[in-house]
Amino acid sequence: MARRRWRTGLTAGILLAGTLAAGPGVAADRPGAPRLADGTGDGAAGPADYTLDIDPARTGAKIDDSMYGVFFEDINRAADGGLYAELVQNRSFEYAAADHPSYRPLTSWQVSDGGRAEVKDDAGRLNGRNRAYLVLGGGSAVTNSGYGTGIAVREGERYDFSVWARAGEGSGAPLTVTLRDSSGALAPARRVTARGGWARYEASFTATRTSATGRLTVAAARETALDMISLFPRDTYKGRANGLRKDLAEKIAALRPGFLRFPGGCLVNTGSHEAYDEESGWQRARSYQWKDTVGPVETRASNANFWGYNQSYGLGYYEYFQFAEDIGAMPLPVVPALVTGCGQNEATDDPALLERHIQDTLDLIEFANGPATSEWGRERARMGHPEPFGLTHIGVGNEENLPEEFFARFQRFRAAIKAKHPDITVVSNSGPDDSGTVFDRAWKLNRDHHVDMVDEHYYNSPQWFLENNHRYDAYDREGPKVFLGEYASQGDTFSHALAEAAFMTGLERNADVVKLASYAPLLAREDSVQWRPDMIWFDGDRSWGSANYETQKLFMRNVGDEVVPSTASATPGGEGPLTGAVGLSTWATSAAYDDVRVTSADGETLFADDFSAGDGRWTRAAGAGSWAVEDGAYVQSDTGAENTLVTAGDKEWSNYDLRVRATKKAGREGFLVAFGVKDTGTHYWWNLGGWNNTRSAVEKSVGGAKRTLVERATTIEPGRAYDLRVQVRGRQVTLFLDGEKWGSFTDDERAEPFRQVVTRDKATGDLVVKVVNARAATARTRIALGSAVPVARTARVTTLTAAPDAQNTKSARPVKPVTSTFTGVDRTFSYDFPGHSVTFLRIRTR
Repeated sequence: MARRRWRTGLTAGILLAGTLAAGPGVAADRPGAPRLADGTGDGAAGPADYTLDIDPARTGAKIDDSMYGVFFEDINRAADGGLYAELVQNRSFEYAAADHPSYRPLTSWQVSDGGRAEVKDDAGRLNGRNRAYLVLGGGSAVTNSGYGTGIAVREGERYDFSVWARAGEGSGAPLTVTLRDSSGALAPARRVTARGGWARYEASFTATRTSATGRLTVAAARETALDMISLFPRDTYKGRANGLRKDLAEKIAALRPGFLRFPGGCLVNTGSHEAYDEESGWQRARSYQWKDTVGPVETRASNANFWGYNQSYGLGYYEYFQFAEDIGAMPLPVVPALVTGCGQNEATDDPALLERHIQDTLDLIEFANGPATSEWGRERARMGHPEPFGLTHIGVGNEENLPEEFFARFQRFRAAIKAKHPDITVVSNSGPDDSGTVFDRAWKLNRDHHVDMVDEHYYNSPQWFLENNHRYDAYDREGPKVFLGEYASQGDTFSHALAEAAFMTGLERNADVVKLASYAPLLAREDSVQWRPDMIWFDGDRSWGSANYETQKLFMRNVGDEVVPSTASATPGGEGPLTGAVGLSTWATSAAYDDVRVTSADGETLFADDFSAGDGRWTRAAGAGSWAVEDGAYVQSDTGAENTLVTAGDKEWSNYDLRVRATKKAGREGFLVAFGVKDTGTHYWWNLGGWNNTRSAVEKSVGGAKRTLVERATTIEPGRAYDLRVQVRGRQVTLFLDGEKWGSFTDDERAEPFRQVVTRDKATGDLVVKVVNARAATARTRIALGSAVPVARTARVTTLTAAPDAQNTKSARPVKPVTSTFTGVDRTFSYDFPGHSVTFLRIRTR
């Protein structure tokens, strides 16, 4: 997961802005209403909108069982406070300002009035890696508030309490443990007595009421040292000790994922790559290193999570491997390559440290696959799993933005892994974006060195996903395979899910190239969100799948074994000319603009402004920088402001020339000139001197999500006036810098709303016809199966259909599958696919 330089809030319905999103409602036609009276295909109900020709006698690309999977990263409190079932927050008093500026060792704890409680970091600690512990005075108590609204319990269910305590000399130190909310006790109190040195003590509660606002209190009769204060539900997923929250794990398992990628994401390749030890000064902000996360939980390291909180590593590599096995998924761990990403972009040049990480990766493979007699296989066996986990794939690095530096290190990892484990698939990556110079260079390095698999990531608008169904059609069939490790259309409404579904039909059609794919992120706690959208949402006691989740589940549970060749007609009508107003902007830079002129293709002046009369013809959003007319130019003076777009003109302008004179005054970057402007999130802009003045590009933004259309290595000099010209003709744009042609592009990708793919399920003999209709109108479709393969008359149908702005929440689930039976299958037949729908027809072959 990488931080992006765009806003992620999308307007519902942006997916088919203008021509295709004809209305907010769902077509009233019954899904699958038959249109034939006989088997000839001459339906009496009227002509078809689309045709779909399927050739069941032929076979296309093979589809691996692991085609679709899930990516787990501890973002949005996905682990602590989420999938990891621990109910106590900051159980070992390790929270620190390194994790979040507001954190202190007693964060989430409250000391009783007049009580004495001190967090210490000295030689009296539980162990060297568990640095802090609490000394609780006699007659004092501490209360933990859990996560969010509090500790959630359900009536009749059991909860296991444990604590490490040290009482010192004497007859013992009684501890009273209570579980309450504002209405009173949630279970009878429990008592344990600590004696002597550090030891673990246990008790259990049975909840007498259901509550989401519980508090756990530990009271000491005499001074006692405490650490690892824990409360776990007895009913974890599969009943595992140190286990997973059941409802969340079950929702993930219900997807039937083919693989589980973990632990990141930005957690893998950010921060220090040093160890958690005295030599490093107990470095807190570190890349995720697997050896920190195995063994007894009280000996695991603490770390600052990249997303702004603490991660306890209670959910560690052993638990990830076990979860993958429990849900029948292939484990796919990712290790750091010693090149940071996610905005940090630094390469660590330390040969000894690199060798240590390479050896750690070899040890990880031994931990997963080695016999119980090997060093790390023995550790796995001690943790409860004598048999190997069967690791077959491993990722090295995540979204590195320095392709040369990354690949040099990747090569070292790959050589070492292949020397000892030649059958392991070693996964590289192509950086944080779907295109651009980093992407192109990374892919060239991967191709030239015959890498097994390349991990691509992108988060784009629904429009992009509708336009890019054919992205992988032209990929080299003999080159590295693709792992689409992170993708999403930046919203949780059904319109976003529809766009993703349309794109997924292209992934399946290209299953010989795209071997793995996972939506991201997987989980989000409602009260702790760093990234949207997310597949599964939850709070302390409830969870719900988004519209995206329902779509992913439908695809994952109906993948098939091979593609069946099929072709479909396109939606009538084409893209019109590029239209929109014009704009000026800056990013962390002060710039001056003058002599703005827009003329039609035949030379007529549509707009002209030399700012001699002020800036009254320009519109700017609140907080969009500090704009003022100075010395006859329009100046944005705030060097800290980002995206300061101001706009002018007519949104219906087409076939025009935009001319402007621009001068950088101060700051990190250059200037931005916008055209084709519909609103502040939907436009094109020429970004000159972007990316800290290292390159320039034209970016297309839809709903705030940007992608690069053309790019050059141009940088901008401060104090120099540049003459810019943007020529728009139809959907072709040509750009001139100081009278010289800088570049051009034609944006003629079509946002096709009708997409399909057909696969064969060999186990059942079913043809699985998957159709996405992202427009508002019903898609009457004539389907031809030919005569080479006999088919049953009846098809099982699963349909997702809802208003485009429909969104699943904890209290409502408007996006959910509906199953039905269709009895009109023949060699040629008609089917009505509802507006705004994803439909799967399973047709039995005989």
